[in-house]
Amino acid sequence: MEYRRMNDVCYIRVDKGEEIIEKILEVCEEEGIGSAFFTGIGGCSKAEIQTFIPEDGSFETEVIEGMLELINITGNVVTDEDQLFHHTHAVFSYKENDEHRMVAGHMKSITVLYTAEIELRPVIGGVIGRKHDPETGTGFWDFE
Repeated sequence: MEYRRMNDVCYIRVDKGEEIIEKILEVCEEEGIGSAFFTGIGGCSKAEIQTFIPEDGSFETEVIEGMLELINITGNVVTDEDQLFHHTHAVFSYKENDEHRMVAGHMKSITVLYTAEIELRPVIGGVIGRKHDPETGTGFWDFE
């Protein structure tokens, strides 16, 4: 990974074999960023996609592998008791049996095949926190 901070924006290049979300959080730690938004594109080899199951408050995970064109990754980073959390969604295209397919969803992890180019925009003038919602078992933004 390599990145540059230009004005208030971090431009991150994630390299082959690296995990995208891990690198985004690493840049936030290094730069002292407590909350941010990000978007990007790239070529990936593996993605762990999660679907939230409200009935039991858990996530179901599906792993896809191969040449995955990262059409878009978008998400945010927030802070809860000095720990960073991400909420990330992505869309991929790929070929299966000579047909183009697409898959999208909430992301647990994404491994780069060639490169990924991420634009990370820190929140200016404050930090967005995270609070636990007991009804759903997930975390939501906290503005206090």
